[in-house]
Amino acid sequence: MFKKNKSAFNVMRKATAAITAAAVLILCSSCGTTSTGRTEEVQSGGKQLTVKTAYGPVTGTEEAGVRIWYGIPYGKTPAGTLRWQAPQSPDAWKEPLSCTASPAPALQLSGKNITGTEDCLRLTVYSAESSRNQPVLVYIHGGNNQTGTSEEIPGTELAKRAGCVYVSVDYRLGLLGFNCLPSLTKYSGGTGNYSMLDMAAALDWIKNNIGQFGGNPGNITVSGFSAGGRDVMAMLISPLFKNKFQKAVVFSGGMTTADVSLSSAKIAAAIAPLAVADGKAQDESSAEKWLLTDGSDVRTYLYSLSPERLAGLMGNAGIRMSVFPHLYRDGVVIPENGFDTKNYNSVPLMMLTGSTEFSLFCRFDGYFNGTDMSAYTKEQVESAKNFATQYGSDMYRIFNAQCSAEKMSGAYKSNIYICQINYGSSLSTVHDTGVFGAFHGIFVPMLSTKNNYSGMFKDAFTKPGYTAMAATYTAYLANFLRNGNPNGQGLDPWNSWIPERTVSMVFDSTESEAVIKLADVSTTYDKIMDAMDSDTSIPSDLKKLVIAHVMNGRWFSSALDARYENADLWKQ
Repeated sequence: MFKKNKSAFNVMRKATAAITAAAVLILCSSCGTTSTGRTEEVQSGGKQLTVKTAYGPVTGTEEAGVRIWYGIPYGKTPAGTLRWQAPQSPDAWKEPLSCTASPAPALQLSGKNITGTEDCLRLTVYSAESSRNQPVLVYIHGGNNQTGTSEEIPGTELAKRAGCVYVSVDYRLGLLGFNCLPSLTKYSGGTGNYSMLDMAAALDWIKNNIGQFGGNPGNITVSGFSAGGRDVMAMLISPLFKNKFQKAVVFSGGMTTADVSLSSAKIAAAIAPLAVADGKAQDESSAEKWLLTDGSDVRTYLYSLSPERLAGLMGNAGIRMSVFPHLYRDGVVIPENGFDTKNYNSVPLMMLTGSTEFSLFCRFDGYFNGTDMSAYTKEQVESAKNFATQYGSDMYRIFNAQCSAEKMSGAYKSNIYICQINYGSSLSTVHDTGVFGAFHGIFVPMLSTKNNYSGMFKDAFTKPGYTAMAATYTAYLANFLRNGNPNGQGLDPWNSWIPERTVSMVFDSTESEAVIKLADVSTTYDKIMDAMDSDTSIPSDLKKLVIAHVMNGRWFSSALDARYENADLWKQ
């Protein structure tokens, strides 16, 4: 399946292999690290904070017994002629590069404002003072591959509690990171998955340099949340990522890829208004047709666009691939048959989901504020939100883990471990997260007390029960990072998932203590939709609207869209 693009693939592989990348967590401005250099004898307060890397020395800082190097560059700024190209190795430097402050995030649309920088091929490294040959945990942040930063989960606590060197990666976002228009892929080795090339380069950098920061280059676990988790799942089928890591952890990820042709059409439609405004076509229809050609004139025009204009396009996709297509099945980075493959990069895999994954997306969906809802009472609209949250979450949670395990079954050669967080959900005895339950991201406070959720849910993550649950999960995670198996002394046995034993480790707590057990929480889309059909909590006409306009077109919605004959958002 890769023969037709074999030469292009080799070109990309060589280009990305020439680069190196490491990571850590948070934003910074500049730094760099090495594969063969030795730690310099430059110290601060008795702590070695200046380290040699393949490109030059970097100086970090220290916080609570953890050394941090913010924003180490693993590639040149992908701007100008380097836009929509495989990342290039950074230029070497001689004087120590200060990596002591958070850098700007990758360029992105944040609310109504464009923020960040194109100089985003950076990573942050967290390493406890005593780290020597520790397991390495690499983190790919979420945000639909459109927004977000590596600061999403700071690694200060994880580095100590999980006994690892933690690396968090920034990468190109939005149309600067994913763009499969023919005029670009024709000149970039046949792929528009530029963000994935960034991540591959970062993993190369880490392998070559992380030993100088106390990490074991032969024991790398790649992880990601949400879009980052889906990126990690794509790595498991990508020939580009073969042998780049030894284990994987996927937080609320699941299997998603996009068709190149459909994606190109959506991207052309998004850029067409700019082309009309710039006098390249008389109307948007003509502009779309022109943008879908592979001529050098189109390529020249695309490169002439300011990055800020591109970053403002396509908005927040709201877990709908049709709104911002990415992870293209290009036959170069991702196989043309996507996850319908038997060729996995099989490594020990842990997949995690919350039990109320759809709550944040559903309850903030603008459709509930639209004219269609004006015919219903406030109570009915609230019931409609509850309906969508309940059944959408049930679909989303099995999509995140169970369905991936089922898909891989028989072809995946390593153990798969599944876990589900129930804390805060209707299944739990604690309800401090209110109507959001065990939301998308419920696991984050277990890994870092500094997070985006504690302010939303006051005191929800500081109770003895939650902290005990968090400590137990971290213990399982630490074991997994060391040897690919979460089990260890003092922990209840966690069996791997197999078709004959469809179990998950379920994490919950009371107010005062952890409640953790192995259970079969599997179900099917058909059973969920049968329950939806039988549900009388909202009027049938309101139910149809919610299914057609709120639950439709999401990552998890293929079966739902087929059963209820929802409109195909790819064609709109």
